[in-house]
Amino acid sequence: QVQLVESGGGLVQAGGSLRLACAASGRAIGVNNMAWHRQAPGKQREWVASITNRGMTIYAEPVRGRFTISRDNAKNTVYLQMNSLKSEDTGVYYCTFPLYDAWGQGTQVTVSS
Repeated sequence: QVQLVESGGGLVQAGGSLRLACAASGRAIGVNNMAWHRQAPGKQREWVASITNRGMTIYAEPVRGRFTISRDNAKNTVYLQMNSLKSEDTGVYYCTFPLYDAWGQGTQVTVSS
């Protein structure tokens, strides 16, 4: 059974930065794709970024150039570095392990303008 635990969310002013972490247990992430999604208040969940088993990264257009997804296979952890945050980045951020359709509980990110 896969478990994902996100951390690192919080309140930040526009233009600031946050680094989210997602610690996985139950399965190794090292040879698998991982992703981050988010859900803004009153909106549907949306995909944010993915990292492949080979380390290739892809991003949704709204965050491209500001967010960076990375992984530390030794720590079985995926990260999302978020810079130049905007108020529209506010929401709950979820780590996902697509192979097992596993989702974390989410971490709240609030960007004040």
